[in-house]
Amino acid sequence: MNSSPKKGRKVVIIEPSAVITSGLKAILAEAGSEFEVCGTFGEPAHFAERAPLLDPDLILVDPVIFDFQKRLAVHNFFESQPDAALVAIIYCFIEPDALKQYHGSIHIYDDGRKIIRKLRQAMDDRPRETEAASEGYELTDRESEILVSVAKGMTNKEIADEHHISVHTVISHRKNITRKTGIKTVSGLTVYALLNNLIDQSEIE
Repeated sequence: MNSSPKKGRKVVIIEPSAVITSGLKAILAEAGSEFEVCGTFGEPAHFAERAPLLDPDLILVDPVIFDFQKRLAVHNFFESQPDAALVAIIYCFIEPDALKQYHGSIHIYDDGRKIIRKLRQAMDDRPRETEAASEGYELTDRESEILVSVAKGMTNKEIADEHHISVHTVISHRKNITRKTGIKTVSGLTVYALLNNLIDQSEIE
């Protein structure tokens, strides 16, 4: 396993506090060329305007900037960035269901090395369409597991809870499954799962 850090990972920080933003930029700078901060925003709307141009690999975001309802469906806001790893910046209590939307989290009391380690892990854990494309059209083991859950009629949140991953990750996996199979409907994916012996008829009745 190659554990050497990758270079040039583009990072966006969405955080209203200039102090916290400056601190994060300083920590990322200490990691050398591994991370490149390509944008900092005080509000989500400002990021949304620039998102297509920036195309970040990693988005650090303060969950508190979203109201409660949006906080529980934050993946909808970042739908245009399916390959980006979402990391929550934590400095107060955040609802567990809200945190499940993210690939990872960092706390303002974490030291620099711990923050960098958490960011690397979030990057490594996220599904990437670019990598999936290089694998051809065969589903990965994780994608097969997600497909089975979809065929069973489970919601994205139920699938996330079942597999201990974020809802954002579930959505990314489902996009990869649709791209690889060419099937967009749940009923079609259910038939695909049955024909490929991924699930038994009794499991969906």
